[in-house]
Amino acid sequence: MSRVRIVGGEWRRRFIAFHAAPGLRPTPDAVRETLFNWLGQDLTGLACLDLFAGSGVLGFEAASRGAAHVTLVERDARAFATLEDNAAVLGPARLEPVRADAVKFLGRATRRYDLLFLDPPYRQGWIERIAPRLEPVLNPAARIYAEAEHPVERIGAWEAVRSGKTGQVYYQLLERSQA
Repeated sequence: MSRVRIVGGEWRRRFIAFHAAPGLRPTPDAVRETLFNWLGQDLTGLACLDLFAGSGVLGFEAASRGAAHVTLVERDARAFATLEDNAAVLGPARLEPVRADAVKFLGRATRRYDLLFLDPPYRQGWIERIAPRLEPVLNPAARIYAEAEHPVERIGAWEAVRSGKTGQVYYQLLERSQA
């Protein structure tokens, strides 16, 4: 079992446990700090979707900063069980773990989200597969945070407005294009 620290908000300095698994890369502390500086530290009232949750640290960070609802989607059974355990301890009223495939989840989602965390397994074409399915589940002013093995300039109607790189990971914040 590994641990990662929540870096801000109500649960700042709390650790969450997760099972180390191939391809599971919790977003590093410094990158999360940058992301929440871009987003603003207060996410009060937002509905967030952590689509490839893994450790769930991005979703837990959002809830720690006041998000009203965070859906954490994970298909791996062990990772999902740990997400459920962490959600039960931290904030069961605001956190909704869902065991599902990302594409299938998007096809049946009934809620609309203000913020999407998108950190899928690398080199499997996930971003391209889910891009056409995002419009119905994201609010018009929704933002997308994406991590990938390459720069992501655009996902559907959303285009990168901020970006960075750490090691071999590219991260970017996307907003709906005005064009």
